[in-house]
Amino acid sequence: MIVVLRDASKRPVGNPLALAVLSCLWERPMYPYEMTTSMRERGKEDSIRLNFGSLYAVIKSLEKHGLIAVAQTEREGNRPERIVYEITDAGRREADDWLRELIDTPVKEYPAIETGLSLLPMLAPEVVVDLLRSRLERLDAEIAEREKGAAELVGRLPELFMIEFHYKQAMLVAERAFLAGLAERIAARDIGGIEMWEGLHALLTQGLSMVEIQQRISAGDFGQEVADLLG
Repeated sequence: MIVVLRDASKRPVGNPLALAVLSCLWERPMYPYEMTTSMRERGKEDSIRLNFGSLYAVIKSLEKHGLIAVAQTEREGNRPERIVYEITDAGRREADDWLRELIDTPVKEYPAIETGLSLLPMLAPEVVVDLLRSRLERLDAEIAEREKGAAELVGRLPELFMIEFHYKQAMLVAERAFLAGLAERIAARDIGGIEMWEGLHALLTQGLSMVEIQQRISAGDFGQEVADLLG
């Protein structure tokens, strides 16, 4: 059977937290605080940005679009009234369609580190090496901390409920391996364009502006100047 998936930008409620809410209510009716507690107990904060203030806005939006509905209200003593929500048939279809899309269709994401790597020439090579090595230390600490947390959960949770944890861990390990190799290649001057990169910052250190350097590149003088600077 072919499933036609809609454009994610056209979803009635596009916040990923909305899918987490639908997932909670897919299990059983809940009130908002119960949803938050359930997500936190299951470690969903690691993969979904969980904000209690945003949660109420998401719930109201889901209700507005007919994806969830008020099941009942509860009151205990003098406590404020609690609203229990349930998923609607439309909400079940939306959750099913959305989850299929997330798993099936790659989307372009914009990780902060990718932005930084795309703009490396703005910093001098030796600065980049120092920053990358500092990041590696942070990654090592995060990976170790997550491994410790995973060890504590072994036996308490089936692997099925830790898949996103293992995915994140694999991504961190892969990032660390790539950046470690990149730092070493830059330090060893074994990366294409290193002479131009070093020359650019040597000229900047001499007081030339980027406009002046670009003019020299256009005039064809940049290569010789770099050669002279690098000896």
